[in-house]
Amino acid sequence: MKPKEFIGRKFYNQDKAKGNVLLIGRKPVLEAIKSGENIEKIYFLFGQKGEAIYEIKKLARNNKISLTELPSNKFRNISDDPHTQGVIAIKSSQKYFSLEQIVENAKQEVHSLILVLDSIQDPHNLGAILRTAECAGVHGIILTIHESVTITETVIKTSAGATEHLMICKVSNLPQALDYLKENGFWIAGSSLLDAKDYTEPDYKLPIALIVGNEEKGIRPIIQKKCDFLVKIPMTGKIQSLNVSVATGVLLFEINRKRKI
Repeated sequence: MKPKEFIGRKFYNQDKAKGNVLLIGRKPVLEAIKSGENIEKIYFLFGQKGEAIYEIKKLARNNKISLTELPSNKFRNISDDPHTQGVIAIKSSQKYFSLEQIVENAKQEVHSLILVLDSIQDPHNLGAILRTAECAGVHGIILTIHESVTITETVIKTSAGATEHLMICKVSNLPQALDYLKENGFWIAGSSLLDAKDYTEPDYKLPIALIVGNEEKGIRPIIQKKCDFLVKIPMTGKIQSLNVSVATGVLLFEINRKRKI
């Protein structure tokens, strides 16, 4: 069990390298939500009931906080502290920016480039993508809240510190976020294997928001409909798909090549 720190009536399991704090216990988690703390996710031991549990779930949904119920063995993998009362919340110390801040920052550049990650679930993939994005000079990252991995120790380590140099935003409604990008002059390019043009064809000299999707399913259909155009990387081998982090790197540096950056 990791070292604990007791502050008032709150128990914390803390590891600074992770950039995350575990809040345990029903009342501490409830108070954290009410006070507007940056809660990433809440885990419940399967079968938990009671007024406090109901209120936590209600407030979490209202605040668009991800909720997950886990069986005992998986729940105790997160924390085996005896004071959890069947509830663990992950509070992130990662700095996030608003969508408006991301857009305003990108619009200051000659060739604006925003990277949108639709439901990336593997922390190694996310870390590798963020590292590549920083190297490619991406001006902002948009993550989805639901069905996506958070900024964990593994993500930070794999990114080689890129998380400290990128403007990262989290949105609960990606279609609305894409509409906002379009209103601000961005063209939406989606990575897809179907009904897409060769990734070397577009001009890319307009403000671009590039979307890459989930490791298995790719971009969701509702997101594809928001794209102005779809691009694909032609495959000549027997395996007809690249790892999402590799594909992201290929696309980002092709955009830079076309822009002569």
